[in-house]
Amino acid sequence: MKIINMPSGPLAVNTYLAFDEDTKKGFIVDPGGYNPQLTQRIASEGLDIEYIILTHGHSDHIGGVKQHKEELPHAKLVADAAEVPMLADAAANMSTMMGGAVTLTPDITVNDGDTLQVGNMELKFLHTPGHSPGGMCIVTGNVVFSGDTLFCASIGRTDFPECSFNDLAEAIRTKLYVLPDDTQVLPGHMGPTTIGYEKENNPFVRP
Repeated sequence: MKIINMPSGPLAVNTYLAFDEDTKKGFIVDPGGYNPQLTQRIASEGLDIEYIILTHGHSDHIGGVKQHKEELPHAKLVADAAEVPMLADAAANMSTMMGGAVTLTPDITVNDGDTLQVGNMELKFLHTPGHSPGGMCIVTGNVVFSGDTLFCASIGRTDFPECSFNDLAEAIRTKLYVLPDDTQVLPGHMGPTTIGYEKENNPFVRP
């Protein structure tokens, strides 16, 4: 598996391109804005992008979905089932505050523990609410795409509507901190970390 971080959108969200080097099948995580370099990389690698996956529905993570889907018409949009109302409401997903109204309807909705296969990669979805009702993380191999649930020595904001610090802390403890310590954490903002480092050093959520 190869993973490339290609930040996008006005807040430079970490947008990940991940693919199986054997089958050339891949997926995109959180296209916060349209990034032509992402398009070019997909073409140069000869990739078959099967899914565009959203860790949650806030505007800074969804702004590039429509344009990238136009270029990748067979790529299915995946989101947690609990995030469907937010994705359908431009006020709720706060895209109206970012200079435009974005509404989306997922092609596939997933729930906690569901899996999808992409080439030789199995993706497992973990429902991690708190930053948003349908926040989720994606585990594949020894990597977890944590969206805005868990950052390096930090956590996602819980001062937006429908946020909950208690829910977020519980999700991190019961869904993420139980992963192996050497699991790489690839967050929606800032740099990567590991589960072991966060268990020892994260000041907001202790094991």
